[in-house]
Amino acid sequence: MRRDLALHLAVIAGLAVLSVLLPPYHHTNTARIMLLAVYAMGYNIAFGYTGLLSLGHALFFGAGMYATGLLMELGDWPAAVALPMGLLAGGAAAVAVGLLALRTAGVSFMIVTLMFAQAGYLLVMYFTAYTRGEEGFNLARAARAIGPLDLSSDGTRYAVALVLFAVALLGQLALVRSRFGRVMVAMRENEERSRMLGYDPFRVKLIALGVSGLYSGAAGAAYGVMFGYVGASFVATQFSILPLLWVLLGGAGTTLGPLLGAVLMFYLIDIASGYTTAHLAVIGVALLVLVLFAPRGLLGVVRERLVRWLP
Repeated sequence: MRRDLALHLAVIAGLAVLSVLLPPYHHTNTARIMLLAVYAMGYNIAFGYTGLLSLGHALFFGAGMYATGLLMELGDWPAAVALPMGLLAGGAAAVAVGLLALRTAGVSFMIVTLMFAQAGYLLVMYFTAYTRGEEGFNLARAARAIGPLDLSSDGTRYAVALVLFAVALLGQLALVRSRFGRVMVAMRENEERSRMLGYDPFRVKLIALGVSGLYSGAAGAAYGVMFGYVGASFVATQFSILPLLWVLLGGAGTTLGPLLGAVLMFYLIDIASGYTTAHLAVIGVALLVLVLFAPRGLLGVVRERLVRWLP
């Protein structure tokens, strides 16, 4: 555990050092990536550690983003109070979906979560008087502050994103190294044997999905406030698929895989879009190579072949 903790603290320290070294463009991108990595960590808890293949996580991300954004925009709530509401909204949405979706399994679970996410997207589009549909809305710069911290400024945004990322990363490590984390993995590997040992699969999966929703809601709420925009594109199906790709690329069931996958995918899209409008084709080729040569993801291969203690 000390070795695991040292590795994760080193990653956090490295990101802190980068805040001083990076030029403005990459400085902003890194803050964005850290928030997306928190979202990917939430997905990793459900999929990588518990085996819940969901296509509905955009609903949880969007619930956090819209709960916080609408409270600030329509209710004039301060960001310090609205942000925790976004976290709770993501967790509540996950539990509500889980109470119904977890009565299914496998492909059926995947389809049901996709349907819930699509229903959430349609709700956003239906209540355009409040959500402004696909156009979305911008949050006033003056409202994007917590006390003396101006979350719209580059330096403060990076620092707050780093703090959120650090808490999420260390929380994920503590969870997967705990007794409950081992039960989650047992559910992923052999649900029936876990049931025979006295564990309730429905309860364990519901708790895991709820925690996953809390992570996703926190990421969505912070993303909306820090970058000042709330829009329907963050609730679309594509935003449910992206965390799956990040986790698969970095390594499902590894604590640092979501960060690595988010970094690589973000810059792969960024670089490819500079050369061609068919950048999604480049992503498809990259994923095909991944499936053929590193089906466990990059850190999954590293753990399997080189560093077996990697969490």
